[in-house]
Amino acid sequence: MLEELKEEAIIEKVGGRFKLSTLIQKRLVQLKQGSRPLVDMQADNMMELVLQEIMQDKITLDTESQVHTAEGETVVTDVPNINPLEL
Repeated sequence: MLEELKEEAIIEKVGGRFKLSTLIQKRLVQLKQGSRPLVDMQADNMMELVLQEIMQDKITLDTESQVHTAEGETVVTDVPNINPLEL
């Protein structure tokens, strides 16, 4: 299912485990708030969709922890700063 998370390639692609975790979290929030998926696939859950977006270089995390598309656009700019510990 989520075998990509066990491989070092996805970790190195993003720049580390913590950056990968941040990118996944922020992208999941964006998708739940209505952002359109950037890959064309049928996924059982949003996590698989986000992992495919990362593996296909559709999204990246910048130095200010903002999610950007491959074209350099910020996907969603009005995502609230959510503390996952408060959910």
